[in-house]
Amino acid sequence: MKPGKTGIARIIDAAGYSMQGLKAAYQHEAAFRQELLLLAILMPCAIYLAQSTTDAAVLIGSLFMVLIAEILNSAIEAIVDLVSPDKHELAGRAKDMGSAAVFLAMLNVAITWLFVLLF
Repeated sequence: MKPGKTGIARIIDAAGYSMQGLKAAYQHEAAFRQELLLLAILMPCAIYLAQSTTDAAVLIGSLFMVLIAEILNSAIEAIVDLVSPDKHELAGRAKDMGSAAVFLAMLNVAITWLFVLLF
């Protein structure tokens, strides 16, 4: 077992690392900034249009899934670029799969909003 902080100190450190990750995504990833803007626009729409708090939570949750997928995709791209700066079939495949995850998250937003708002 790796020695380190425990309890509340570990939680505080983890929150700090998370904030650093959000800051890095915002500073270095244009797609993340665009998706964050989409969240800022659509979150109030979700609250206004939803018929229930559950509907609002589902609509907003689908938007956060896009941000989560984008951060994971960016992390994959960063580590692939570090490990394999040259073009490689597996590096390309990893990047494409990360991109596919973002695409599926966006498709999930469209389907979720369609179902919740129309049915």
